[in-house]
Amino acid sequence: EDFSPEQAAGLINLIGEKKICHETIYQFIYSEEGRKLKLWLKLRHRKYPRRQKHGSRKTQYKVAIKERVSIEHRPKSANTKAEIGHLETDSIIFSKQKKVVSVQADRKTQKCAITILENKTAKETKYALIRAIEDEYGATNVKTITHDNGTENAKHMEIRDEYHVGTYFCRPYASWQKGLVENINKLIRQYLPRNLNIKNLTQDDMYIIQEKLNNRPRKRLGYFTPNQAYQIFLQGGRIRT
Repeated sequence: EDFSPEQAAGLINLIGEKKICHETIYQFIYSEEGRKLKLWLKLRHRKYPRRQKHGSRKTQYKVAIKERVSIEHRPKSANTKAEIGHLETDSIIFSKQKKVVSVQADRKTQKCAITILENKTAKETKYALIRAIEDEYGATNVKTITHDNGTENAKHMEIRDEYHVGTYFCRPYASWQKGLVENINKLIRQYLPRNLNIKNLTQDDMYIIQEKLNNRPRKRLGYFTPNQAYQIFLQGGRIRT
């Protein structure tokens, strides 16, 4: 029925006698038997499970990313989108290329920042976050950043301490917990499909795409654009939707 593992587990727990955790379903999908059955093709994003030979995924996350704070501890103002300055961050990769695109999005206004990077390392990702904070949102306005568990986010403590922002992490395999930036990524794919050669693209090219999206009227914002909405909320105004 095209359910996600979490939706499937939720339904089983609601109507069945047995209880199951969605993590158990993921573990089977990524197991040797699950790979032979190609169950990963049933996942929404159909990503082949590239696991290392040593350690579980959860163990690798804990080793690679220190001082992780779960999204469950994120402040209520971020969860309810009560104010600007609560960001989600993610990376967009391309077929057989080292270069990636780093994307940040403000949860309240959908205003995004797009940065092209030489690779998907923590150092490069830190640069993208600094650019977003200082050039796009304003260093004093950013309050939290929500990450996934990729190792490119390993330097989150440096951002946290330098800019005094809270850094939070989704649960493993739960990218829907930062669904806004995931949706922004889908919009970006219109301009940057996975098989595109981005070798000769520049930050100016990224800025053009960024502002196309930030100047697009949004129904959820009463047909104001993300740029307009961000400025309105920054000045203490309100939007009737």
